Amino acid sequence: MMGATGATRSSAPLLLPCLLLVLAAAAALASAEKATAPLVLPSAGARAGSSSREHHPCLDNPPDMTATGTFAGFVADDFHGLRAYLTSFRRTDRAVILASDYYGFQAPKLRKIADQVAALGYYVVVPDLLHGDPYKEGVSFSEWLKTHSPADAAEKVKPLIAALKKKWKTIGVGSYCWGAKVAVELAKTDEIQAVVISHPALVTVDDMKEIKCPIEVLGGELDALSPPKLVHQFERALEQNKAIDHFVKIFPRVPHGFACRYNSSDPFSVKTAEEARKDMISWFGKHLKH
Repeated sequence: MMGATGATRSSAPLLLPCLLLVLAAAAALASAEKATAPLVLPSAGARAGSSSREHHPCLDNPPDMTATGTFAGFVADDFHGLRAYLTSFRRTDRAVILASDYYGFQAPKLRKIADQVAALGYYVVVPDLLHGDPYKEGVSFSEWLKTHSPADAAEKVKPLIAALKKKWKTIGVGSYCWGAKVAVELAKTDEIQAVVISHPALVTVDDMKEIKCPIEVLGGELDALSPPKLVHQFERALEQNKAIDHFVKIFPRVPHGFACRYNSSDPFSVKTAEEARKDMISWFGKHLKH
């Protein structure tokens, strides 16, 4: 009896540290589970005006539409059925159409790119393929996208291409994000001679199997929408068609939008965007020869 009582008293001091260890382990486990829980983003069906902004790579770093600058071209309210920014520095027989991203043809950096392409000997057209209704902050992106089909936009730009062909011998299409799907749809026809798609959106591997003209694909290493894995799938699909010239490039350390919505205050971003523009112009220089 005395032995039993003595044993109980001697083990009591050991129980408290054990209990504390158990409680600490449980708290650590709960904390770890909370830390590794997936981040829940706002629903794609969030209502317009919702304070929770829909997260989508295509909407990152939106253009500053209030930015002012001097542009070489002008806006035509009806250029073969579409409003368009037109720019050209000298007489040429080569035309380039630039298809915008979700923010439309009025984006200052896009017009700057158009002027830079025109300065190298091209007649450049930046059509308003969103018909005066670019994406705006606070609007449900998923709902907006339902009424802005790139396939429909491609059909509407075909009359413009037909008109251009009467005066300019060769036509290329450069494109960004949403506009890349427009460009790819046009590249499935015999209407254009070359196409460049930068950080594409909505483009599929099956699209690549139907391309009929030389195509350049410019992707970003950190692009969550069209990651390198997908871009390389595009490349493998294009390799199956030996008759179509293609070029695929992944730019290191840049996200979606790097070619036309870059950070002007970041030297690396500016340099990358300039390199992408030069790659596009080189592609057109190779394939838009009369």
